[in-house]
Amino acid sequence: MAERTTDEIAQIFTAAGDSVTLINSDTAKGSNETEQEWKDRIKRNTDHLEIIKAYKKEDGTTSIWTSEDFTAIDAAITAGKARIA
Repeated sequence: MAERTTDEIAQIFTAAGDSVTLINSDTAKGSNETEQEWKDRIKRNTDHLEIIKAYKKEDGTTSIWTSEDFTAIDAAITAGKARIA
């Protein structure tokens, strides 16, 4: 796999914001889903954030991330885990 470009990294980080928004705004299950479906949705998004935080360069040891601020992502991961506990 080729190294990710700066634009690709920016797109990944921006897309992570969608998961952050979902986790932060989704404090109750929807009327058309079960409790388990809601928890599964929160878990998928929480897992997604944890996975992208761990992205590495081709060398397998160096993070792709440089100066990105993960404050909102870290808070969403914590909130997501609390909601599915």
